Amino acid sequence: MPRRSIRSAGSRPPPSRGHPRIVIEHITPSVDGGRFPAKRLVGDDLVVDATVVRDGHDLLAGELRYRGPGERRWCTAPMRYEVNFDRCRGTAPLNRIGRWVFTVAVWTDRFGSWRAGLAKKAAAGVIDVGSDLLEGAALVREAAARELKGAPRGARATLEAAAELLSDEQADAAARMEAALDPDLLALMARHLPPTDRTEAGTELAVEVDRPLAGAGAWYELFPRSQAPVAGRHGTFADAERALPRLAALGFDVVYLPPIHPIGRTMRKGSNNTLVARPTDPGSPWAIGNEHGGHTAVEPALGTIEDFERFVAAGAALGLEVALDYALQCSPDHPWVREHPEWFFIRPDGTIKHAENPPKKYEDIYPLNFWCDDYLALWAACRDIVRFWIARGVRIFRVDNPHTKPFAFWDWLIAEIHRDDRDVVFLAEAFTRPARMRSLAKIGFTQSYTYFTWRNSAWELRQYLTELTRTEMVEYFRPNFFANTPDILHAYLQQGGRPAFQIRLLLAATLSPLYGIYSGFELCENVPVRPGSEEPTHSEKYALVWRDWSAPGPCNLSADIALINRLRRENPALREFRNLEFHGSENEQVLFYRKHAGDNELLIAVNLDPARPQETMVHVPVAALGAGAADDPAGPGWGLGEDDWYDVEDLLNGRTYTWRGTRNYVRLDPGVQVAHVLRARPRRRTAP
Repeated sequence: MPRRSIRSAGSRPPPSRGHPRIVIEHITPSVDGGRFPAKRLVGDDLVVDATVVRDGHDLLAGELRYRGPGERRWCTAPMRYEVNFDRCRGTAPLNRIGRWVFTVAVWTDRFGSWRAGLAKKAAAGVIDVGSDLLEGAALVREAAARELKGAPRGARATLEAAAELLSDEQADAAARMEAALDPDLLALMARHLPPTDRTEAGTELAVEVDRPLAGAGAWYELFPRSQAPVAGRHGTFADAERALPRLAALGFDVVYLPPIHPIGRTMRKGSNNTLVARPTDPGSPWAIGNEHGGHTAVEPALGTIEDFERFVAAGAALGLEVALDYALQCSPDHPWVREHPEWFFIRPDGTIKHAENPPKKYEDIYPLNFWCDDYLALWAACRDIVRFWIARGVRIFRVDNPHTKPFAFWDWLIAEIHRDDRDVVFLAEAFTRPARMRSLAKIGFTQSYTYFTWRNSAWELRQYLTELTRTEMVEYFRPNFFANTPDILHAYLQQGGRPAFQIRLLLAATLSPLYGIYSGFELCENVPVRPGSEEPTHSEKYALVWRDWSAPGPCNLSADIALINRLRRENPALREFRNLEFHGSENEQVLFYRKHAGDNELLIAVNLDPARPQETMVHVPVAALGAGAADDPAGPGWGLGEDDWYDVEDLLNGRTYTWRGTRNYVRLDPGVQVAHVLRARPRRRTAP
């Protein structure tokens, strides 16, 4: 009888026997489906997960394939298959900065599936497994027949001997079963039995690996012109150099300088942003350029290029890196206005358009037209500014308002700089809509300013930090939590006094591995230019501000800052971001969270009310404490239960408390201490 066709008119033909039976999907880390790279730090492990689906009950095996920067050959690492979740996981070490690429390959684990089936029969007491053993022997012979390149000496002989024993029906049954289930044989077969249905993911994903300071560091913003030893005198780079030992002693990693270039004279702004400047007003550093030069020159009142280079070297000797402001705009006196007027926006009457954000006008600044007819030359000139300062020791740039320039420009510029200087860090100062901030991070900015300044209640902090740590953003968006800036003095700081500054400092420094403060924060400067404004009075953007750092008094937070920065260096948990977990507090005025890295277990409780004591019961995840401290990173941890006692040491005051189980009491008086930073350690299981 002729075989009937399964095809009908208009139907698709069935797939061939070689049609892939394995589906690979949801590979992570991945940003926008692989359109952009994820971010990691050198020394991290690249942990790759993939969902893999196959019909039937056979087990799967896989490998992570990866290449480091500049490499052509693939390296491989095995992937562990989790049957109940249809997931494969593999890990690769990231030991160099630059772009890494990776992909996934999966196949049916023929020997592992056979072995698992045999083990089930043995556990069920099935005796008649002779045919199964012969099937296994055939698989082992197939592996032994391969050219075992790179195999350990004796591997072929071991496989041949195992095949012989498995197929010997006269041999002792127990010995044959023991040989079949030998874990050493399983390992050999995993390496040498060729797959018959190997399936590639079909796409390569990327991860950008940066140096450690790109992901963890404490920043301090400083105006060199305000560092003179006496009030009223314009500071110099030499004066700023004398300030560096204090900042190093406070534990900072980065000293960030606003623009240091010559300041324009036309329409110069006066004190507190007044439209008319007095002869003694220094002007806004962001109005860049005058007869002394533009973006590759320094303000003569600060010193010379050589003085700046000495400043950078002095910082490096103290373990401080210098970050420089990169503001792509010009004063009307900038040399580019005379040499390249076509690089600006020209009005119909022939004048150049100044910057404005109605009702505000910035007549002292001309924005650049990045899509002018001569944009290629303009872009190259902007790139060469970065290269100029790299040659003078700067490896970190805080980029002013990048969201007002074409994203295509940043994509190009960052790639151009990283081609020759991959360790250069770019911080995006973009207080703008969320999608824009995310896009800037995706196209290459190393770090990003955030909305942290405006998140002050417990629910706001939980919601925002959950978005940053529990969504795809954690793969590419590195938040730098500045507690204040020359532009932003939040009402919380204006009204809360010293406790408010302590609270915001501790939150910024413990929630994120990247944080910063602007000069004057340590003296609790909290007066706005006018009621309802976030602009500080006597803004340093428009005037010289002299401060007495040695003045005693309750508002000097130097000791607090030094302690917190020391704790950040001593506790690995505070140098990571994706390890943040919020836990229950029965009083919404007390925020409670956990940060952990290996056996470094930190439980942090913060009173968000700067005016009144608050008390609460906090809910400790006792079952999770210590997970990852043992040899098995997914191990059971300390095994604490509801009746178990453990110690928590407050790293802020050195006191140790004994806690029990999940619910524990906390009271925080802002007049005494605004927070607990508790390091948990296991204790005995009986009451003390």
